[in-house]
Amino acid sequence: MRRVGFVGLGNMGGPMCGHLVRSGYSVSAYDLNGQALGRAVHAGARAATSAADCASRVEALITMLPAPPQVEEVLLGSGEALRALAPGAVAIDMSTSSVAVGSRVLQAARERGVDVLDAPVAGQSIGAQAGTLAIYVGGEEHVFERARPLFEAMGDPPRIFHLGGHGAGYTVKLLLNLLWFIQSVAVGEVLTVGVRAGVQLGKLHAALVGSPANSNFLERDVRMVLDSGDYDEAFPMRLVTKDLGLVVDLARDVGMPVELTALVEQIHRRARAAYGDDAGEISAIRLYEDLAGVQLRLQDG
Repeated sequence: MRRVGFVGLGNMGGPMCGHLVRSGYSVSAYDLNGQALGRAVHAGARAATSAADCASRVEALITMLPAPPQVEEVLLGSGEALRALAPGAVAIDMSTSSVAVGSRVLQAARERGVDVLDAPVAGQSIGAQAGTLAIYVGGEEHVFERARPLFEAMGDPPRIFHLGGHGAGYTVKLLLNLLWFIQSVAVGEVLTVGVRAGVQLGKLHAALVGSPANSNFLERDVRMVLDSGDYDEAFPMRLVTKDLGLVVDLARDVGMPVELTALVEQIHRRARAAYGDDAGEISAIRLYEDLAGVQLRLQDG
């Protein structure tokens, strides 16, 4: 596959599209945001006039969109992108979307003879820019193998996972996001309690990192807050709460009680209400800072 369409050129999709261009693919690109589309053109992509135009004459169409409604609208609704794909093409949704929307896309794609993969990513905008994303893929294995070179252009080859049938990629991405958001709340609680109890922040953090309770979030991700007060606005709270809502829906659909998940979702919704839709994804920690009357900054600790 050498001809690729890419719809959704935001903080994640823009750099991902650029990596495909630099890897030698012929890429048509589309986004409602003219500035985002202009950056893709500057990187070497062809500007499409619509999602359907982007999907025409390509062998693979990649969508990287904010939420399930946008995925459904682009592929099945007024975007008409799926209808524009030729039989034998592959529709690859790399958004963090829902199994339910994915099932509707799959049904429509089969009627057209189009293959489908769900392939959401992890690694934040820095990973998208560096081309080191982890990619979680659901779908038929032979289709995954066809698309593997595309994934390797955008992601870290050892962290490109084929997880099973359709929907498996969406499911695993939602669950890893859930675990990350749980850790955000847990680390916020632990650090603020420790500081309020009189332990110096730097020593507390070092002790926790050196303990059996260490995690990537504790060791690395929270450093954005501790070092510079950055709550990571590249992934805003409106998307955090969207993802957590999808996890709650998934748990309900499979009949699992998830009391902790429900509480973590409400804490993040509270952070969104307090700091706004565009507040950074680690803003739950800010809630605990405000409650404790402290700022968790290592230079002050």
